[in-house]
Amino acid sequence: MNKPCRLSNVTKAYLDTYECIREKMIQGMTEVKLTDSISDNFIIQMIPHHQAAIEMSENLLKYTTNISLQEIALGIISEQTKSIEDMQRIQCQCGECKNEYKELCHYQNRINEITQKMFLCMTNARFTNSVNCNFMWEMIPHHRGAVEMSKNALQYHICPDLRPILAAIIQSQEQGIRQMCRLLQCIRC
Repeated sequence: MNKPCRLSNVTKAYLDTYECIREKMIQGMTEVKLTDSISDNFIIQMIPHHQAAIEMSENLLKYTTNISLQEIALGIISEQTKSIEDMQRIQCQCGECKNEYKELCHYQNRINEITQKMFLCMTNARFTNSVNCNFMWEMIPHHRGAVEMSKNALQYHICPDLRPILAAIIQSQEQGIRQMCRLLQCIRC
């Protein structure tokens, strides 16, 4: 983690919680028992990813007074809670959609590349005494990871019920990235 300046107690408290959330997400995504179903594997790795976004947003809401960022955080909580519920609802039936070993290997190799890059970017995000900027520097690579994971899954034979969920993830997270990039410029991060 890059901490170039002296941090306030508020920022330290925010960052301590963020680091716990990030580490729990990494553990949840990397220590799952993978199956012979890309659909099932996507779901079991994306649920802790989404849960981390919810917890990161809740953490931000304890500290921010920026209305635009509050709206973004509340949107993340709402959208990703629904997405988790949708994935849990279809998980059993989607787990029955099996894939060949070669396809599983290609899929998982790309997921490993995406997640390692995301974990590294989130760990090495810039940190200042602006909790607002810190949150966006953390969340943008998190969102990019979800977009890339979803696009990767769409290249393979997956459960038809999972496809609209992936499309929704891509659409909402790309929109979130655009919103946060604009806001970063507006508040001069």
